[in-house]
Amino acid sequence: MNRICTRYLNILNKIDFQNSYTSATVLGRNLCFKSDLSLDKIYPNSRLKIFTPNPPASTGDKFSGYIPLEKLKITYSRSSGPGGQHVNTVNTKVDLRFKLSEVDWIPEKTKQKLMIGLQNKITNEGYYVIKSDLTRSQQLNLADALEKLRSLIREYEIETPPPKEETLEKIRKRQLKAVRERLFLKRQRSQTKIDRQSPSNVDF
Repeated sequence: MNRICTRYLNILNKIDFQNSYTSATVLGRNLCFKSDLSLDKIYPNSRLKIFTPNPPASTGDKFSGYIPLEKLKITYSRSSGPGGQHVNTVNTKVDLRFKLSEVDWIPEKTKQKLMIGLQNKITNEGYYVIKSDLTRSQQLNLADALEKLRSLIREYEIETPPPKEETLEKIRKRQLKAVRERLFLKRQRSQTKIDRQSPSNVDF
């Protein structure tokens, strides 16, 4: 036992803990104070500090995907559904809203399409609201709400091609067929009601 302790202490004395994080092996076990898979070893030349990147350059009539959080009104509240006492103590539900008529980070052409397509979903104060309680994490729900907003904007950016003449003719024929079938069923129903009536003014 004394030999094992002596060997262990000798190895620890040889390691420079300030400048080296190499692992030592004692009795078949790795002794280290920092994982060999730490980020500064996997990416030695990268910056590990978390920072917010600058907004990308404008791409004309296309949405860049950048959403300035300072121009959104974000509130948090209790989530519904299962989750135990955690649901009752943490505000994880995200309520994201903004005034669609005042945004300047959406291209004007796309903004006009959004105002027409979402006119029944905008509140009386002019806010469009997106909610998310997908997870029990506040940050993940915020990311989900932002992704919903990006998907919505990109959906309205797609230019729908005008229908072809053949397509318009097919639609017209379907509408005429539907009208004929409706009138035919209406006449059948009317005749059935007439047949149910008792005869009147019959001479015996």
